[in-house]
Amino acid sequence: MAGHSKWAKVKTFKGAIDAKRGKIFAKLGKEITIAVKLAGPDPDMNPRLRMVLLRSRGSSMPNENIERAIKKGTGDSGGVNYEDLMYEVYGPHGVAMLLEISTDNKNRTAAEIRSILTKSHGSIATSGSVTRLFQRKGQIIVPKENATEDALMELALEAGAEDFKTDEHGYEILTDPGHFEAVHKAIEAKGIKPAGAEVTWLPVITVPLTAADGVNVTKLVDLLEDHDDVKDLYSNAEFAE
Repeated sequence: MAGHSKWAKVKTFKGAIDAKRGKIFAKLGKEITIAVKLAGPDPDMNPRLRMVLLRSRGSSMPNENIERAIKKGTGDSGGVNYEDLMYEVYGPHGVAMLLEISTDNKNRTAAEIRSILTKSHGSIATSGSVTRLFQRKGQIIVPKENATEDALMELALEAGAEDFKTDEHGYEILTDPGHFEAVHKAIEAKGIKPAGAEVTWLPVITVPLTAADGVNVTKLVDLLEDHDDVKDLYSNAEFAE
């Protein structure tokens, strides 16, 4: 889940990997297969595949799993066609969420997502009401121990980054989505390893939650992320420490 805190997301993602490794690998494998079916197995010619391979390696997905998913994508599709959808959702306590979905049966998926939301005090939002609360950005997160601030800032800005932020944990580099790959490649070319790197949806406005309210939102997030067709979930929840 992508929430208000870049570092919280990295820690949450790593924890989720440990707890639900098989489920996450299955979703990544599905996305690799879909990307290959749509635009071929060459990452240099397939931006969608490049992005999912980046996420897969960042989550320590075994190479054999990646290769198996690529081979599946180059084989006979068996008449299965996937459709990409974006759901705009309101959860408990006014939290806004964006769901990225890939499905081969949008009616089935819609019914299942609505059922989850109804049981968890959430609802489908009107078109545009949630997307206006987010902005699409490339985001690269680098721990402090992996780079010096001045050198990394100069490198990132020269490569086309829009913004560079620092705090006690490390550095956050923001880019226009179109410049994300150039900036990311420039950083890795210097041997600097990011803790996270992706094109994501970042909230413009966050919703602060008490610890109790955060539990309700987290339960809904877990249910949605466990759904096989949900590729990613972004929220503007600001969880209590």
